[in-house]
Amino acid sequence: MQVLAAKSYTEYRNNTYWVKGTRIAIDSVVCAFQKGESPESIVQSFPLLTLEQVYGSIAFYLANRTEIDAYLGAEEAAFDAMPQPLQSTDPALYNKLIAAKTARQQVKS
Repeated sequence: MQVLAAKSYTEYRNNTYWVKGTRIAIDSVVCAFQKGESPESIVQSFPLLTLEQVYGSIAFYLANRTEIDAYLGAEEAAFDAMPQPLQSTDPALYNKLIAAKTARQQVKS
């Protein structure tokens, strides 16, 4: 019987976790998963990913939940600290984005 090697579905490069071999951050997969989307639905949203990659990314998240939640929180805090030129150039769109972010945070709670 052939012994199979375990596959890795994520990689850390440029200070970000990515779905291995793609330009899709696991942030996208994890956020969709946290919103209750099924892996099949996530694949539909990210057609460059396979179902195997999505399940692998979710398994990585679940195995490292504390660390990845902290990583996502730090990423969000860094984003919030950045200047938001959209606030002055297109306040309506900015307010729409802030409302969507608030709704997303309420779903997490």
